[in-house]
Amino acid sequence: MKVIDVERIVCDVPFTERQTRISEREVYNWAILELCKVTTDTGLIGWGETVIHYTWARVTDEAVNRVIGQSPADMMNDDTLGAGLQMALFDVVGKALEVPCYKLMGQKVRDWVPISWWSIDAAPGEWLEEAKEAVSLGYTSFKIKQRPWWDIFSQVDAVVTGVPSHFKLDLDANGTMQNAATAMPIMQKLALHNNIAIFETPIPQTDLLGNRQLRQVIPRPIAMHFGSPPYLTTVREEVCDGFVICAGKSTAIKQGMLSAEANMPFWLQLVGNGLTTTWAAHLGAVLSHATWPAITCMNLYSHQLLTRPIEVVGGFQQVPEEPGLGVVVDEEVVARYRIPDQTIKTLNEKGERYDRPKPRIICQVVYPDNSYIHLGSMSQGYGYYGQGHGPAHADGVYLNTIYDDGSKEWEDLFERAQQHPIRTRKEI
Repeated sequence: MKVIDVERIVCDVPFTERQTRISEREVYNWAILELCKVTTDTGLIGWGETVIHYTWARVTDEAVNRVIGQSPADMMNDDTLGAGLQMALFDVVGKALEVPCYKLMGQKVRDWVPISWWSIDAAPGEWLEEAKEAVSLGYTSFKIKQRPWWDIFSQVDAVVTGVPSHFKLDLDANGTMQNAATAMPIMQKLALHNNIAIFETPIPQTDLLGNRQLRQVIPRPIAMHFGSPPYLTTVREEVCDGFVICAGKSTAIKQGMLSAEANMPFWLQLVGNGLTTTWAAHLGAVLSHATWPAITCMNLYSHQLLTRPIEVVGGFQQVPEEPGLGVVVDEEVVARYRIPDQTIKTLNEKGERYDRPKPRIICQVVYPDNSYIHLGSMSQGYGYYGQGHGPAHADGVYLNTIYDDGSKEWEDLFERAQQHPIRTRKEI
């Protein structure tokens, strides 16, 4: 069996109505998916997908050229091929052998794998509505982004009022709590909530001493992305309780086995829609310590692009037993959201990738003393707060989104905020 064609289909899949509003400040372009459709000389077809603006590895022209004319079984373990292409090769080999993908990965250890709901930072009421929807759809955990421009206590208080006690919240600060001295009282207060389950990267992962101090006093597990600090340093210095693994099949299996050797659980963080979520389930089926709920962000999308939606029961997703990935792509829906090939070709010729227009917005951080910080983008805010230019937490702080009203005043503020955050005592 040889690969004779790789079709790359770019789709713009709308987010849900609420996530369209929540995500516009930062991850709006995760809606852009590239589907890989691999065809073989036997007539078998394999499917895979890549979130091209957030992935561990994109599919390139060079990768496609490498697999043409080759046996998919010879190529499928090569992580450098990129997310969607590797996934599609596993799918077609599984179909050829009439076995599910997990049997090509290792020994099965579970039939159902844990999975989490996900959201970027948002207003307390929006997080509450997301959590309530998660509960209604069978989820038991919610991975959320803790940020210094929101009052995390107000956010968590709002969510726990509307969810059962068994529904857990995992908080990812992406290092924005700055240091152990600042983070410790915040984390200790948050840990008073029984719903709080895990903290991820509360302070920079390079701060070995600070992370070790936090781990000794915080009565919740602390997670770090695998590889930073190096694995042996992390285990020896006991700076975290578990990992985040985000990688291709071969690297994920290796990191998962190393985690097992240290008896440390981990999240599989493989962001995407229905195909990626299914792929994560196959990996989770063979990795003994993939016991923390997988982060795929499938809940962002208004359609999973599958003929039969993935069902979550008690916080778990069943691992398919059908050949390959074990799911069927809804090609009619794919066609509905497909970006014209000529548009993609024109952009490729320019060396660009398809993207949604970046929203023209100003992010206004509002403090209870009536002071403000205006940000040109949320990515700008991470460096600003991470360097200590703003507090890691302030009671009552919240974020406003200021839209382009066509005025000269808005344009002037927007241009200045693009250059550097603007701090002021009065609303601009």
